Amino acid sequence: MAYMSQEGYDKLVAELKQLESVERPKASAAIAEARDKGDLSENAEYDAAKEAQAHLEEKINRIKVAISEAKIIDPSRLSTDSVQILNKVELKNVKNGMKMVYTIVSESEANLKEGKISVNTPIAQGLLGKKVGDIAEIKVPQGMINLEVVNISF
Repeated sequence: MAYMSQEGYDKLVAELKQLESVERPKASAAIAEARDKGDLSENAEYDAAKEAQAHLEEKINRIKVAISEAKIIDPSRLSTDSVQILNKVELKNVKNGMKMVYTIVSESEANLKEGKISVNTPIAQGLLGKKVGDIAEIKVPQGMINLEVVNISF
């Protein structure tokens, strides 16, 4: 089961629809075109088209599983008393004073460019349950960091 926002769920459904209605027919057409070029035993284009189709089908299946296992979180039932999934958390690195803001989201919604980190990352795991003013000691690949929770919002 994967927790996610309604927005994240809707994006997955739209991506699945795109893959099934647009990308799958393109892949089939590429295979048919390559097949028409003759001897399949020495046809690299045919092999590449079949491989691309296999990757596409794998992606479609992964998205279907994610959709079927999704549990949509009702934001009205969340609070900002402590850090939890879908919270926007303002942090301060205790050592260097650097401030950062992350939104904790499901694995499928994570996008670092948008400031969205997966609930499964070490930082998110270290922050869950912390309150404003708490300092989380988090083990990251570079070592240990101490992050102070400055603010929790939606």
